[in-house]
Amino acid sequence: MKKATVTYLFDPLCGWCYGAAPMLDRLAAGGVAIDALPTGLFSGAGARPLDAGFAAHAWASDQRIRQLSGQPFSQAYRDNVLSARGTLLDSAAATLGISAAGFKDPQRRLPALKAIQNARYVDGRDIVTKRGVAVVLEDADMVDAARLMMAPTEEFLVAHRDLVGRGRELFQRLHAGGTPALAVIRSGTPRLISSNALYGSYDSLIATILAA
Repeated sequence: MKKATVTYLFDPLCGWCYGAAPMLDRLAAGGVAIDALPTGLFSGAGARPLDAGFAAHAWASDQRIRQLSGQPFSQAYRDNVLSARGTLLDSAAATLGISAAGFKDPQRRLPALKAIQNARYVDGRDIVTKRGVAVVLEDADMVDAARLMMAPTEEFLVAHRDLVGRGRELFQRLHAGGTPALAVIRSGTPRLISSNALYGSYDSLIATILAA
């Protein structure tokens, strides 16, 4: 197929983004270039307490995601993450870690995102604190990213704010209803692809991308 590039808008605490990971892997393996942009959807004003009501809603949604994508949501995640009280649903630290991983090489954003998602949804680990994210990155052989996020330079912080700003700007421009969101940009004009395509037919998604 001819070379294609897509922009992927995500938040590391979005369960549906975790569910989209297998399709993203297939796209990358098929030669599609993926520009991954964090939106900061669940950080800042978007952060919220992880209370019992939200945990129940999240777990029900997670089961739907599992059915559509095959992605596992472990008992460790349910016990150690969803059942933990006094914590926030706040993606600021995870987003910072992903930005640090891709600071010099943007292609490392997706591997960092995948490591952070697996740490949360499979291993039931902390990814809402800077230290927790740093340990996940260290375990994923991204020690440089872990060090950078724990001791950020001004150059990196400026780049991080710009990265999230670009993600938010495109998210708003597309009028995306949530994450994940996938877009094809031609001649400066972005076209939103339905997020449902990330859980359906690979061939159909490829055809949609090439036709955009």
